[in-house]
Amino acid sequence: MSSNTLPRRLFEMTIGFIGTGVMGTGMVQNLLAHGSDVTVYNRTKAHAQTVIDAGAKWADTPAALTQQSDVLISIVGFPKDVEQVYFADDGVFAGAHAGLTVIDMTTGSPETAKKIDAAAKKLTNVAALDAPVSGGDIGAKKGTLTIMVGGDKDTYDKMLPIFQQMGTSISYFGPAGSGQHMKMANQIMIAGTMTGMTEMMVYAQAAGLDLKQALKTLAGGAAQNWSLDNYGPRVLQGDYTPGFFAKHFLKDLRIALDEADRMGLELPATAEAKHLYEVMVDSDGLGDLGTQGLIKLWWQK
Repeated sequence: MSSNTLPRRLFEMTIGFIGTGVMGTGMVQNLLAHGSDVTVYNRTKAHAQTVIDAGAKWADTPAALTQQSDVLISIVGFPKDVEQVYFADDGVFAGAHAGLTVIDMTTGSPETAKKIDAAAKKLTNVAALDAPVSGGDIGAKKGTLTIMVGGDKDTYDKMLPIFQQMGTSISYFGPAGSGQHMKMANQIMIAGTMTGMTEMMVYAQAAGLDLKQALKTLAGGAAQNWSLDNYGPRVLQGDYTPGFFAKHFLKDLRIALDEADRMGLELPATAEAKHLYEVMVDSDGLGDLGTQGLIKLWWQK
């Protein structure tokens, strides 16, 4: 959606954004490019300099940011970070006011999403949505993220124009926590494609195949998938920079399996993917690499 087709009221909304990491930076840049008024907070101010240079303003605390925002968006690292951002003495809810909408776009637990929603409902005219994303750093930069939303449907409808500034596939899934459940389903699928891509490349190399040609061939058939298209070429270039941190993906797999346990499900393939990423992150200390760094379990030996 181009900026000249967005409703006028959208430009009158002030947006607060917490988290200017790999994902958040691209998302803020897209909000700014669409003409939105954005103020940011990040635990380390230097990491927000890129978006400040692009036109974002700065707030010193989450509470101060929230006080001056109509919509507060967060995308941070871990569930404990979400808890801190929202419930600390200088957190989001310390600065909440009537008319505020909070949108947590971190991939986290459905239970945390429900806790934020419950806290919002205790306040006057404050709404909350959980809206995790998929698409990695590329999707964040291009504004082509997939956004999965849970919470009040009317609030979702009101916030849709903002989501459309950051993503191209936006879907509503139900009450609070539903967006996070859908993201867990997404991560379960990604676990399969990442382990499949990794083992394919290990096998193809051992068999003496041309890996560049192998990727091209697989991309044209039934094996084609997003991980193959986006991370396969990076591996061939020796590029393990994070489009998505391996340590964050491991966090997601742990949440997914915890939620599966709650529902009485066994997911053995996902459990094995979690084990492999535990070796990568916890044993080999490679958590700050991208998820494609999983191949180092084989290629560094």
